[in-house]
Amino acid sequence: MVRSRGRIDKRQAILDGAFTVFARQGYAQACVQEIADEAGVAKPTVYNHLTDKATLFRHAMQTAAQTALHERLAALEPLADPGPDLRATLEEVGHRLLRLHTDDRSCALRRLLYSEITQFPDILDIVTESGPHRLTQAMADRLARLTLAGRLRASDPDHAAEQFMALLTGPLEARSRMGTRQIDDAELQEIARAAVRTFLTAFGPADG
Repeated sequence: MVRSRGRIDKRQAILDGAFTVFARQGYAQACVQEIADEAGVAKPTVYNHLTDKATLFRHAMQTAAQTALHERLAALEPLADPGPDLRATLEEVGHRLLRLHTDDRSCALRRLLYSEITQFPDILDIVTESGPHRLTQAMADRLARLTLAGRLRASDPDHAAEQFMALLTGPLEARSRMGTRQIDDAELQEIARAAVRTFLTAFGPADG
């Protein structure tokens, strides 16, 4: 059991180290020895766990996307019991999601996706299935429950979830110039408030 746990931990260290190096160097410039050094393991250990550099890249991207997804799913938790002020809860959730969307790992993940997708067209599916697609599904589930409780009028929760995410990320990408401009927390809160205001205009209960 200890040996199995150690192998899992070592693999995770390799994947974390690989993502750090790929984010810093890009795929072409990254070397396996540098990844091994970053992970604190010997170079042959990297090959024992992941057979080649391309496999390592795919798994590192998938792991980074899954880690980001788990954090975003946790950010949705307030919607399970939003209390009397649904607007405030939606703004809190939106703000949390925006902060996660702009953290260093998420920005690096998007940069790598954009820069390497020509060489690795399959990573779009890998990242999407481990991230945005499942996040939207989880958001739709929360919105469906709120609709059943009479707090929203989202006849199509999947569509409503897509709209909510678009209202957050669309303005963010525009204001940050595709991640090249730093956005401070006050501006993230402003984007979240505007997104929720528009969302509730479309999907809020008829009595306001």
